[in-house]
Amino acid sequence: ESWQSLLQRDPSEDEAIEKTSENRTAACQDPDSKPAVKKKRKQPTECFLNQPEEKQESTVKAKKRKKKKISDVLQKSAPKPGVPADLQNLLTQHFGENRSIIELEELQLSDSCFLPANDLTHSFSSYLKEICPKWAKLRRSHKEKKSVVMLVLCSSALRSLELIKSMTAFKGDCRVLKLFAKHIKIKEQMNMLEKGVFHIGVGTPGRVKALVEQDALCLNSTKYMILDWNWRDQKLRRMVDIPEIKKETIDLLEKSIIKLCRDGSVKLGLF
Repeated sequence: ESWQSLLQRDPSEDEAIEKTSENRTAACQDPDSKPAVKKKRKQPTECFLNQPEEKQESTVKAKKRKKKKISDVLQKSAPKPGVPADLQNLLTQHFGENRSIIELEELQLSDSCFLPANDLTHSFSSYLKEICPKWAKLRRSHKEKKSVVMLVLCSSALRSLELIKSMTAFKGDCRVLKLFAKHIKIKEQMNMLEKGVFHIGVGTPGRVKALVEQDALCLNSTKYMILDWNWRDQKLRRMVDIPEIKKETIDLLEKSIIKLCRDGSVKLGLF
């Protein structure tokens, strides 16, 4: 058609043409088909392992077995005075796993090796007077250097000084030597033992053991050995409750004292 005929066409004819084209496209489509719906793509999800909820720190930590304190034990039962069986049990428990039966028998002490034990009613002077009624005679007859007639072992230098003060009524004019490490060099003690005569030695097992090992202190003249067994420090520990003191006491007993006790020359007392 020419452009003139197009200009002369009725607008109604154009609408008819548009409707005809729409009908054709509708006929081409599936009559049962629904309008296409865009599917939402699922977002990838992260995978997490199920973990238990965090518990409070107090419950998560493994519960440690609560150790019994000495104070807890003493609250339930009054302290009992030490007896010879206590010392024997201490030696057996310490050496039991590492010694043969024959070796353990050599560490056994008969009742005759022990002095009467303190029943917790004595002062130190009254206890010494009871176990050693002939002290005045022993003191006068002792003339040997590098030795003492009585050896007292306790847990600390401070306790040693307390015991020295508390034995005033017993010792009389005899000479007492301090045998602990605090403020006193071992060479000073060795010189004093070599030059003078002392009747009583009071100190800690560690220093006494060191003097014995260096031949500065000879135990052949010793008649009495007293362990400050029942006294307790501020933490309510006895001397055998303190690991270091316990070990040094057992070492001294094993190396020197037990043999002398079995031979009958030394008597053991538990104060």
